[in-house]
Amino acid sequence: MLERLSPNREPRPEGATIDILVLHYTGMRTAAEALDRMCDPASKVSAHYCIDEVGTITRLVSEDQCAWHAGESWWRGYQNVNARSIGVELANPGHEFGYVPFPAIQMTALILLASAIVRRHKIPRRNVVGHSDIAPSRKQDPGELFDWKRLAGAGIGLWPDPSAEGDPEDVPMLMETFGYHVHEDGAIAAFQRHYRPSRIDGVPDEETAQLLAGLLEIAD
Repeated sequence: MLERLSPNREPRPEGATIDILVLHYTGMRTAAEALDRMCDPASKVSAHYCIDEVGTITRLVSEDQCAWHAGESWWRGYQNVNARSIGVELANPGHEFGYVPFPAIQMTALILLASAIVRRHKIPRRNVVGHSDIAPSRKQDPGELFDWKRLAGAGIGLWPDPSAEGDPEDVPMLMETFGYHVHEDGAIAAFQRHYRPSRIDGVPDEETAQLLAGLLEIAD
């Protein structure tokens, strides 16, 4: 692991519990550009770790400090997600610069890193989220090409089987129960981007309801 400490950090609030892992893509043309930006005081953004396309991990902020990665966000009633979370950036040009799948070697490095993080902080599996899950009106990352199913198979996050109990009328209630800010624009599409990437239409249909019900059956 490399280290390049960013000035864009601050102490965590006294007594804060680290219980959320947020995954991002950098949304920049190269990993080098992303690292430069996260170490530029003028940008006011950072993450705890960045993983480039060949699996090299760079630590930017110590886990005992807040990195500035979540911005205005919400998860399970928490509005200051930075205070409670670890942020990991994956080098990827994102939707703006030619979104591409995440290389297997990059995903392998993420699984090794994230496994240690969730074990160290006892992060619940439902609290392994993407930036789009916690800020659906602003963000799409890490996006529909990210392999959440593989991550869940490694014990990081969740991947549901549809439940016959799902009812489309219950989608807002089920989303809120799981952790989403259901009143924010784009929340249903964010859920679909994470758990049903084959169709992201923002429609609270039967499949979306069944996936949500399936999630709640296995959520910790």
